[in-house]
Amino acid sequence: MSSRILIVDDEKPIRDSLKMLLDEEGYTTSVAADGEDALQKLQEENYDVVITDIKMPKLDGMQLLEAASKVSPDTFFFIMTAFASVKTAIDALRHGAYDYLIKPVEFEDVILRLKKLIEFKTLSTENRALRQRLSLETGFVNIIGNSEPMKKVFDVISQVAPTNSNVLIMGKSGTGKEMAAKAIHQNSKRKDKIFLPINCGAISENLIESELFGHKKGSFTGASEDKLGLFKVADGGTLFLDEIAELPLNLQVKLLRALEDRAFFPVGGTKPVSTDVRLIAATNQDLFEKTKSGGFREDLFYRLNVVEIKLPTLNERIDDIPLLVSHFVDKFCKEMGKKILGVDNDTMKILLSHEWRGGVRELENVIERSVIFASKEIITPANLADYLKNNTSQAGDTESLKEALRVFEKEHITKTIKKYEFNKEEAAKALEIGLSSLYRKMDELGIPTKTTSDENS
Repeated sequence: MSSRILIVDDEKPIRDSLKMLLDEEGYTTSVAADGEDALQKLQEENYDVVITDIKMPKLDGMQLLEAASKVSPDTFFFIMTAFASVKTAIDALRHGAYDYLIKPVEFEDVILRLKKLIEFKTLSTENRALRQRLSLETGFVNIIGNSEPMKKVFDVISQVAPTNSNVLIMGKSGTGKEMAAKAIHQNSKRKDKIFLPINCGAISENLIESELFGHKKGSFTGASEDKLGLFKVADGGTLFLDEIAELPLNLQVKLLRALEDRAFFPVGGTKPVSTDVRLIAATNQDLFEKTKSGGFREDLFYRLNVVEIKLPTLNERIDDIPLLVSHFVDKFCKEMGKKILGVDNDTMKILLSHEWRGGVRELENVIERSVIFASKEIITPANLADYLKNNTSQAGDTESLKEALRVFEKEHITKTIKKYEFNKEEAAKALEIGLSSLYRKMDELGIPTKTTSDENS
C-alpha cells in the first residue's frame, strides 16, 4: 500500500507540480489550498505525511501543525518556507515538524527526504509490531532479538526452562546474562517462587560462605543470631550465581556438595539443611580453560554445565540493533515524559557501524543520552555522544548540507566495500542497492572502481 501524502499550499502551480511529481513516484496524494482545508482532510482521512507551506491564509503552516498534532498525531510534517531563516526552521522543528524545505523546492531533494522518512516510519512500525509478537510467542518479554544467534538462544531457553536442570550461561559483560536467567525462571514451573540473584564477585571472600549457606549464632565474631543462607531463602525457586568464576576454591567444594545432596551445613552448624533450589550460574570467563589452570574445579564445572547457553555479543547480532534502539527509545521516553519516535537513517548507520565493546548496556546508555538531548521527534547524529560521531567528523567540517551528505556517503560506501573485501556484489547487497547503482555511485563520488584486490584476482 502506497504512502498517503497531503500537499498544502495556497499557490496552485506549486501544489499541482508537487502532486504530479509524487504521483509519478507512486505515492497517493491529495491537495489543499489552505490550512483549514488541510485540517478538514486530516480529520476525515489518514495521511502519512503532510507537506505544507508555512505562510498561508486562514490557517498557516505552524497553526496547522499544532492543530494536526491533536487529530492526527502519527502524521509527519514537512514545512516549506521561502524565508530561509534559522529561526523559522527551528520554530518548525520545535513545534514537531520532521523537517523543513526551502523554496524554491528542489524536486530531487523532496523525493530523497520523503523516501528516507517513509523507510524510517515503516521500520519503526515493524519494529514495534515485531517486539510485541516476539514477546507473545516466546514469553521472553525483557529479551529483545530476532537475529539468528538470538533465535538459537531462545530455542535453548524454551527447551531447558521447564526442567530442573542446572544451567551455565556464558557471555561477555553487557550480553544480558541475568535477563536470560530470569527468562529461564519465568518460563519454568518455579515462576511463582523467588528468583534470587547474587554476584559472587561483589561479596568479600570472608562473607560469601555465610551469605550462601547462612550461619549459626556465635559461629564467628559478629554472628549474634542465626542467619538463613541464600540457598535456603531461594528454597523452591531459582538461585542465580553471577560471576561464578570468582567463587573461592574452598567454597566450590561446598557448592558441589550442596548441588549433589540438595542439602548443606550452615557456618558453625552440625545439622544439614535441605533445600530445593534450581541453580543457574553465569560467567564472562572461559571456565573450561580455568579448570585446566586449577582455578576452577572440574567436577563443579561439569555439575553446573548440564546445559550451556552462550550469549552472543551485540557485534555478533547487529541485526537486532534496530529492535533494541526502538525498545530503548520507548523505554526512556516513558521515563522522561518525552515524545520521540526513533532515530533517523544517518544515526542508525552510525549505530550499526559502531564496535559495541560494552554490548547492549552500552547501547542502552547511548540511547538514554540521546533521548535526553533530542529536541525533536527524531534522534539525529547531533544527539549522539561525541565518540560515536568520530567517523562522521569530516562531514561536519563543511557548512553545505549537500557536501556533508556527499562526504558521509563516500565514507560509508568505501567502508562497506572494504568490509566485504572489495566484493562489489556483496557490498551492493549490504547497501541495499543494485550493482549498477553501486558502480554509478562510485563514479559520482570518486571512489576507485578498480582496487589492488581486483587487479590481483
